[in-house]
Amino acid sequence: MKYAELANAGVHTQPVYEPGKPIETVAREYGLDPANIAKLASNENPFGPSPKAIAAGVEALNSAHLYPDGGCQDLRQKIAEQRGVSTESILVGNGSNEIIELLGHAFLRPGLEVVIGAQAFIVYKLVTQLFGATPVEVPMADFGHDLDAMLAAVTERTRLLFVASPNNPTGVANAAADLLKLAEGLPEHVILCLDEAYAEYLDEAPDLSAAIHAGRKVVCLRTFSKIYGLGGLRVGYAYGDPELIALLHRVRQPFNVNAVAQAAAAAALNDLEFVAMCRTENEVGRQVLCEGLTALGFETVGGAANFVLSRVGSGAVVFEALQRRGLIVRPLAPYGMADFVRITIGRADENQRLLSALRELLESGEIASVR
Repeated sequence: MKYAELANAGVHTQPVYEPGKPIETVAREYGLDPANIAKLASNENPFGPSPKAIAAGVEALNSAHLYPDGGCQDLRQKIAEQRGVSTESILVGNGSNEIIELLGHAFLRPGLEVVIGAQAFIVYKLVTQLFGATPVEVPMADFGHDLDAMLAAVTERTRLLFVASPNNPTGVANAAADLLKLAEGLPEHVILCLDEAYAEYLDEAPDLSAAIHAGRKVVCLRTFSKIYGLGGLRVGYAYGDPELIALLHRVRQPFNVNAVAQAAAAAALNDLEFVAMCRTENEVGRQVLCEGLTALGFETVGGAANFVLSRVGSGAVVFEALQRRGLIVRPLAPYGMADFVRITIGRADENQRLLSALRELLESGEIASVR
């Protein structure tokens, strides 16, 4: 008997998440020096992690023989203080991806539905299918979530509704007032999950704390993988009603966040100077890329996160052509956007290098303008 015959039926049709290509893989495939490759595919912080986070992580390694704090007490306390909530309102996960899966463990099963945007973070759909529930995909409006249409898609079978603001991979954010209206309009049996992975890049991030305190079923997600530069350590958190958070604690694994990640995240959280620098440089880079890509003939959505979305004709062709020049971007065919690429806003030199490479590709005829 083969393993496939022993596996649960849903495993055979479960899609596999495709991450951005690692630098080392591209270097091997194209015979390039890894030091000369710019990875602009996965929305990582091009300025690296906070120096304070590095120092704290190195110190934590001295106790690597000990299990980590299973409740992430110190980190939860620091997050709670920053957010102005109780520690019972906070759950820390192995990246916010783990928390999305925990929501599935707690609330999803066959026969139930999850409302998501058609071009939203693909993990929402993957987790929904993993637990045998049905994803209900709602078309986007101008590359952002159509909140009215999402509310209209809710049925008695809906349990979760995911909104990312700013959205990945389109970068568009919804207004705080509109998100609050959605939270207040949902029926009692639906939990709104607001994914705030890129909220630190906003001048003023939406705050649904008042809705949570008022008894609305809302849970918000944040991550240390983006502006804090700790993607390699995998740490994120949720905040919401203590009753909801307690349920998620019941379905998480013990010691789910390692000690180095906890220490680094706690230090990064308070490095306000580093965060402010990253946000400022990101805005400068956004303007450079948007103006440069538009001048080259590529329709570009600047968004409000740390990446831009650009319509380049064939995302696959541009992806391959740039890789040969040591530049990694993200093609978006899995999102139904085969004519687009997502480009992480890099350092000033990386942004200029990308624009120069595209200009050369246009001049050589390897790719064509979409004007």
